[in-house]
Amino acid sequence: MISVRGEQYFDDVDPNATELMTEGTLEQTEDGFLLSYQETELTGMEGTLTTFEIGPGRVILRRSGSVNSQMVFEEGRQHTSLYETPYGELSVDIQTSRLLHNLTERGGLMEIKYSIAVEHVVTGRNCFKIRVRRK
Repeated sequence: MISVRGEQYFDDVDPNATELMTEGTLEQTEDGFLLSYQETELTGMEGTLTTFEIGPGRVILRRSGSVNSQMVFEEGRQHTSLYETPYGELSVDIQTSRLLHNLTERGGLMEIKYSIAVEHVVTGRNCFKIRVRRK
């Protein structure tokens, strides 16, 4: 079972939060872990597979399906990628301020705090809090 809480912070406004509880997989890999789940109607990305590739000091978030994107999270670094939507592609800059996890093959927690800029204009600060536990 995977619990994903996404929070978006905008200037002087209470955070906008979305919480998803879903089934998924957590696999141990040579370099860390692979966490995967299907998005639902709740997130607005139904028909999309989300995968977190969790390695030492870096997490790569990939989405494929109705939304296609790749986001790289590395504490203290900025990464730019394309975010493909049904309406077109956008350039997205990700600046990660915090990346930590205590995942094991039995589950655990992961937290990623980052700011996001779309077409080089900062649109807010975000936070993923993901809890994984056996069903």
